[in-house]
Amino acid sequence: MQYTFTDEDKRAITAIRMLSVDMVQKANSGHPGLPLGVSPMAYAVWRKFLRHNPANPLWANRDRFVLSAGHGSAMLYSLLHLFGYDLDMEELKNFRQWGSKTPGHPEYGHTAGVECTTGPLGQGFAMAVGMAMAERFLAKKYNRQGHEIIDHFTYVIAGDGDLMEGVSSEAASLAGHLGLGKLICLYDDNGITIEGSTKLAFTENVAAKFDAMQWHTITVADGNDITAVAKAVQQAKEEVYRPSLILVKNHIGFGSPKEDTEKVHGEPLGEGMAATKKFYDWQYAPFEIPQDIREHFAKLRAELADYETAWNKKLAAYKAAFPAECAEMISCLKNELPEDFDKGLPVFKPQDGDVATRVTLGKTLNALADRLPNLYGGSADLAPSNKTDLKKYPDRIIHFGIREHAMAAAVNGLALHGGVIPFGATFFVFADYMRPAMRLAALMQARSLFLFTHDGIGVGEDGPTHQAIEQLAGLRAMPGLDVYRPADANEASTALALAIRRQKPAALLFTRQDLPVLNPDELDIKGGVAKGAYIVQDCAGTPEVIIMATGSEVSIAITAQKKLSGLGISARAVSMPCLELFDRQNEAYRQSVLPREVKKRVAVEAGSSLGWHKYAGDEGRILAIDTFGASAPWKVNFEKFGFSADNIVKNVREMLQK
Repeated sequence: MQYTFTDEDKRAITAIRMLSVDMVQKANSGHPGLPLGVSPMAYAVWRKFLRHNPANPLWANRDRFVLSAGHGSAMLYSLLHLFGYDLDMEELKNFRQWGSKTPGHPEYGHTAGVECTTGPLGQGFAMAVGMAMAERFLAKKYNRQGHEIIDHFTYVIAGDGDLMEGVSSEAASLAGHLGLGKLICLYDDNGITIEGSTKLAFTENVAAKFDAMQWHTITVADGNDITAVAKAVQQAKEEVYRPSLILVKNHIGFGSPKEDTEKVHGEPLGEGMAATKKFYDWQYAPFEIPQDIREHFAKLRAELADYETAWNKKLAAYKAAFPAECAEMISCLKNELPEDFDKGLPVFKPQDGDVATRVTLGKTLNALADRLPNLYGGSADLAPSNKTDLKKYPDRIIHFGIREHAMAAAVNGLALHGGVIPFGATFFVFADYMRPAMRLAALMQARSLFLFTHDGIGVGEDGPTHQAIEQLAGLRAMPGLDVYRPADANEASTALALAIRRQKPAALLFTRQDLPVLNPDELDIKGGVAKGAYIVQDCAGTPEVIIMATGSEVSIAITAQKKLSGLGISARAVSMPCLELFDRQNEAYRQSVLPREVKKRVAVEAGSSLGWHKYAGDEGRILAIDTFGASAPWKVNFEKFGFSADNIVKNVREMLQK
């Protein structure tokens, strides 16, 4: 490796800096401090190490680059533009404007070359851990001696704020434990946050902390010394047993009048722009890139294409030597699913007895693992309770430890890397620990599966600290996330397979307690779950009342419907396992399930009432819980909180008497 950098390289770095501050200045909004301070080390990585192909941003064996400090997006956009990604100068001029490909923080799927949506600090760092995990899993599964087809690094640039966040500590601990040697993080150690010096709140020894978490740490005394940065990165690449943290001493806003102050973090340079350009001897108009620098980046871009060309030759040799493995690997990397992967999954019959849907989850996961070679995931130290052990495939189990936040973010990183179908599991109440990462999954539309057992007051004796109440309404409020709460074993099996087939972010909820099994010979459960809601018990003609329920309350609704029928009241019971799917159905189907002329409705769900009013209507009632739960056997909880067939009947009769 040649560590020498020319004057041409130094001018290229200046171009990145100036293009970035031009973007912030024109938008009159943004963060100029990071690009001015960090561009040298970012350029060192992109110039000497990053294997990628701007002509094919999704090349499977590319190195991943994550700007965890996403507020410095202007620098990333400058790099993408200059290296030839599909991001023209007009897009840079529209930085932070409506409809541009250059939003204030990088967004996955919106801008070519952006590997994940970052901005919430620490999330990019933790997603990078997931990406490195995916690379290792696929390499172990498909590489053969002399055929190292999956072989790439994950690079991260993180700031002080990233490393202060708890999710980063969780993720770093996991990465160190796993020994992710192909994960390299460059830490922008500039000593400044929005409020001022990091000494106000952050005085820990970062290197010692990461050493203790089994990382390889290197310090670079001057971030402008790109030769020293390159040597450090090379050292990190040679450390195969530990992830690496390179602590790079930088100056935020380097070269500007506001250098080394919080004022340059999130404000345009304004009047300081002229002095900054003078410092760099940059005598060009805003957004002007000299021809020699354009030619320099064009040359680099041409060299980058050779990486994929060489890999394609290796792939051809691998295919010739291992055709079956290659075919499977390519299918996985394309995120393809076998057409019939969900055929013949476990079917449950009422005569087999009641069963908890968490048990169904375990049986279905294991059945799917036989058909999906890239199903890969685990639990936050709760596998015996979540039932998420893949019994025949211990190499496909991730022991996340008690790190729910990092687990969710790592699942996102696994999904974004591609090639794997990732899942993470815990008790539903701990979704609160995972919510920031789940929100990013929804924003990115990553195929992340979040599996939650112990879904409410049915947890029983563990009490209100472990009984989810408001979490369900909170997740349903999240745009882009499908939330499934299946009523029985068959709905649970169907919902899991459906979520995998849809390849969208999903949260699935399962019970601790046993539930009656719906009869698959009498109901189109698969079709009903796919539409989000369906009739599970009906009357002749138009019903006087509709009882709507989800999850464990559906069987109670069915019992209530039968009791009402015995009283001469025509009622319909509806299972609504996924409100988001139901809302996306056409008007005709929604009316066939919930006809508007039937105003008397009862919604039954052992969680917050929030969100049910649009289904219950002004003349309906909602049987829900708007308090916390209680420590008691689950059947007692259901009775005391009003989740009984008799209470539903009572409410229906009161409504009909009005």
